[in-house]
Amino acid sequence: MKLYSRWWLGAILCAAISSIGPIASVCAANRHALMVGNSADADFLALREASLRGETSEAGRIAGRLGSYPIQSYVEYYRLYPRLPATPEGEIRQFLDRYDGTAIADRLRNDWLLLLGRAHDWRVFDEQYPRFVLNDDTQVKCYALQSRLAKGENIAKAARDLLQQPKYYGDGCVELIGKLAQDKKFNESDIWRQVRLAVESGVSSTARRIAHHTDVNDKQLAQAIDKPFAVLERGAVGGRTSRELFLIALGRAGRDKLDKAVHQLEKAQSRLTAEELAIAWSQLALQASLALDKDAPGYWRRSFDAPLSTEGYQWRVRTALRTGDWPFVARSIDAMPPDLQKDPAWLYWRGRAHAALGRVDDAKQYFHQLAGQHHFYGLLSTEELSQPILAPTKPAPPTAAEYAEASSNAGLINALKFYELELRFEGNREWNWQLRKMNDRQLLAAAEFARRSEALDRMVAAADRAKVELDLAQRYPTPHEDIMHTATAGIGLDKAWVYGLIRQESRFVKTARSVVGASGLMQIMPRTATYVAKKIGMSGFSLSGLNDTRTNITLGTQYLNMVLASLGGSQTLATAAYNAGPSRPRQWRALLDKPVEGAIFAESIPFSETRGYVKAVLANATWYALHFDSHAPSLKARLGTVSPRDAQLIELGDLP
Repeated sequence: MKLYSRWWLGAILCAAISSIGPIASVCAANRHALMVGNSADADFLALREASLRGETSEAGRIAGRLGSYPIQSYVEYYRLYPRLPATPEGEIRQFLDRYDGTAIADRLRNDWLLLLGRAHDWRVFDEQYPRFVLNDDTQVKCYALQSRLAKGENIAKAARDLLQQPKYYGDGCVELIGKLAQDKKFNESDIWRQVRLAVESGVSSTARRIAHHTDVNDKQLAQAIDKPFAVLERGAVGGRTSRELFLIALGRAGRDKLDKAVHQLEKAQSRLTAEELAIAWSQLALQASLALDKDAPGYWRRSFDAPLSTEGYQWRVRTALRTGDWPFVARSIDAMPPDLQKDPAWLYWRGRAHAALGRVDDAKQYFHQLAGQHHFYGLLSTEELSQPILAPTKPAPPTAAEYAEASSNAGLINALKFYELELRFEGNREWNWQLRKMNDRQLLAAAEFARRSEALDRMVAAADRAKVELDLAQRYPTPHEDIMHTATAGIGLDKAWVYGLIRQESRFVKTARSVVGASGLMQIMPRTATYVAKKIGMSGFSLSGLNDTRTNITLGTQYLNMVLASLGGSQTLATAAYNAGPSRPRQWRALLDKPVEGAIFAESIPFSETRGYVKAVLANATWYALHFDSHAPSLKARLGTVSPRDAQLIELGDLP
């Protein structure tokens, strides 16, 4: 079954007539309609857009034409969604009963719970909340705590544990904070911590709403956020509000002019309480850590007892790793919240700290918790125990009955329909909803169904969830191997590394396109493609052919090879460069005081996306190498060592 429709002809026609005003508007409005082969699909896409725009009448009109559409549950959902606030309770319940157990019913329950929470209809909310399967909406969780608070329960600790990521708060969490403040369950320190968290997270509007429960006004808070040095110049004078604004301004000022912010704190520190002074240094320590500043460790030491954000707790450890201060690594992980300590990253580094401090048996306990797992830290832990990384025994292929069950699964079929319509968000939701309740054999069958449907990304998603029956061919596919061999062999590039990168970049979706315009299997930016094509003398290249498999792999591998050469052959640096651009890894490396192992360099990359990307790509490459060569280099060998500078580096100043 061919998964993706050929919509290119319609797109070309639209491009050709784009200068004609009315027709150009029609083309823009019906972009998705050009991607599908029948009017029902076009109607469905129009229904979705009308629903999400809140056009109740238009959604109802279009839905009336789709009575026999294959994904009827979504037709009804999109008809219902824009009028949900005014929909009788009975109609909502009918939908939930009719589609009970499906992904879209859980989505509607999420929508309804938000409305019930805003209305403080705790009777119905409490009935529906336990049936919300994914329970992945922070705002809904805040409403659940509000319901408990309304019944007189003491939920302050639960609220403190939940309220860590202000970008997900919405109305429900801001209201929860207000109610806790009014009931004297949150004190001034709790409220101001939430304001600081919101500012640190870049959601100033949320910070201002939370600050309404203090005696600060909007103008004062806005100045601390937008003109921090004006606040710092006044110093930490006056009462609690003035000092709290000073702390917020410190964090903001430290982003741009760290030295000046430090100077202002040193001038004002005698006016701060011991707790406030610790918070002040933690504000600067986080900004110094993100800048990889050499003084960050000292700032963290002066703020050890301060309440930190999740980012703060993690960056305190990363800074100690860069300096090789293993006692401080251990102490900082011990001070993390219990749930954060359980993260594989901190289990591994805790083990490393114990090993460095001579506590070998303690270290092995942590490594044993992770060894055998396929991720970055699992591989590193396996190596720490001097155990070989071995390919698991290939499981028996799905039986005919197992495959038949997967290929007739309505949710998986719905997902493929969404991919045909290029609605990947909805497709992934349907696919993942089905995977969550499958055993290993069912997952293998779902992965095989995806493979035969030319949806390799979904094959990987299914195979990755298996716990015991692990099929590396499904987890780490090697499509287009003839093209890949030709592209890599001629330039001596590590084929396993390239496959590991593609698995992370596009999950083998040939038509993948990022929000910034990167295209194809290797997610190449147009400017980069043009640069590389010119450098290697590729004749006849045009950006319209960038998604062609051979062209994309050729340009991607050539560029990766250029980046690798310009960074001294370090796959760690080159992987970071492929994601963040070649100049940034050079800057990060230049800020090192001494050589560090590649794992520590990867752990301390300031960009969270790039940090996760490097770990994933190099772990992938390790498994691909095992597929191609049983004597392939280990993950540690692949990570290597990163030094502050290398005089032998080839400088390619114009490399994009």
